[in-house]
Amino acid sequence: MIATLTGVVSEKTADMVILEASGVGYGLFVTADDYSHLIVKDKVKVYIYEYIREQAHDLFGFLEKDTKALFEQLLAVNGVGPKMALAILSIASAQALRHAIADADVAFITQANGVGKRLAERVVVELKDKVGLHAADLGSSTLLSAESRLLSDDAVAALVSLGYNVADAAKALQPVDKTLPTEKRVTQALKRMPS
Repeated sequence: MIATLTGVVSEKTADMVILEASGVGYGLFVTADDYSHLIVKDKVKVYIYEYIREQAHDLFGFLEKDTKALFEQLLAVNGVGPKMALAILSIASAQALRHAIADADVAFITQANGVGKRLAERVVVELKDKVGLHAADLGSSTLLSAESRLLSDDAVAALVSLGYNVADAAKALQPVDKTLPTEKRVTQALKRMPS
């Protein structure tokens, strides 16, 4: 069993990253966030999840142990396979996703490609208590720093000043083009806010 791999990112294709370790190129499926952080020619250590079937031997790589742990929890949910779990993990950080599950935020989870309302509800029902405890264990300082990062976005801060909470503001702004001026981003986000 492969637990970790340390090597150099030799290539990035449309759907995977090739990690060269000891003369062998390993094809790894990774989350969208990890994909953006993996730079060609950089030396990295990744945590590996092996998915072995009759016809294939797929490797899933994670830069953080916590992300891999949540991936494995998602796999325990009926109807969630490795590609689906990866899609869910690609919509947000593991920490944000844990909070969404703990808060039963089904709408947030359905943002994942191919995840419908029923499956998102099943993820919440089966994992809410498990990830909720973990999210609480992260401590208020971690939550505060995440909130501070969100509030550093002028558009989020503007929506909060209008009476919306940080999570709703960040969620409404997620699909809005970040290159637009703050005023236009706020206007577009307000159209997505619950009335």
